[in-house]
Amino acid sequence: MASIWTMGEILVEIMRPRSGIELYEPGEFLGPYPSGAPAIFIDTVARLGHKAGMIAGVGEDDFGRCVVERLQDDGVNCESIRTYPHRSTAVAFVTYFHDGSRKFIFHIDGTPAVMAEFQPTGTGDIPTYFHIMGCSLMANDTFRARIFQAMMYFHQQGSKITFDPNIRPELLGERGIEEIVGPVLARCSILFPGTTELKMISGNQDVEGSVRHLFARKSLDIVVLKRGKKGCTIYTRDRTLDIPAYQVEEIDPTGAGDCFDAAFLCGLLEGKDPEDCGRMAAAAGALNAIAFGPMEGDISHKTIEALIKTAESGR
Repeated sequence: MASIWTMGEILVEIMRPRSGIELYEPGEFLGPYPSGAPAIFIDTVARLGHKAGMIAGVGEDDFGRCVVERLQDDGVNCESIRTYPHRSTAVAFVTYFHDGSRKFIFHIDGTPAVMAEFQPTGTGDIPTYFHIMGCSLMANDTFRARIFQAMMYFHQQGSKITFDPNIRPELLGERGIEEIVGPVLARCSILFPGTTELKMISGNQDVEGSVRHLFARKSLDIVVLKRGKKGCTIYTRDRTLDIPAYQVEEIDPTGAGDCFDAAFLCGLLEGKDPEDCGRMAAAAGALNAIAFGPMEGDISHKTIEALIKTAESGR
């Protein structure tokens, strides 16, 4: 059976209960909420009924238990998630502002989130897609090398490499973007950038020019340009498709892009064409954004189909 795997950070989020509260202000927080872009992604894959697995690390503590039990309950293969004694699971503190912006304090480097080692015999199968998140490549140089090792192994075994650049300026530091993403782009089949990320990784300030530049890479089949509330644009080598966003009352946008990626790839595994994959992905992202917490959206085939049907009947 076709499957999807990822390797990256697991963490919990501790969140301000409403917009406009600075992280330096004493006050209320809510959580812990299971999080980490790769964890959100792979959990969505499992909830959509596909074989899913993750290579990662957590501490031997309640925060690690919070995330791993959630992944297991939703059907993710967690055999390659290692528990590290005497270590604390990674944490992100998050606040939102009225203009939609966010601020994070990350405690990731030096935690089990960036300690997992790839063992080829531990994955159980060769996935159809091996998905990489840019944020996972930025936190720790050693961990990035281990993700590259896993990527090379799976690529050589026939897996397609998929990539969401997910560039976090607060994690990038002084490192150049090519150092972080170059080896992945050289093997990537499906790319999920935002507009700013697309321009950064291509070195071109024009969107269409950026896409043409990236398609010069022989491995690349699809570019899915995520444009937030404007929807997405899907580029193949012979078509360009604009998919509108589904209008919902957004509560928490964190994780919506990760759910988008997962649903798009699940659609491909189900034999859907890129346009239907785009609708499925947009619906999954919208469903996640209407729930408080990065992994709390009610995402299933049933809820995705209901949202698409409701939106189409209102047009």
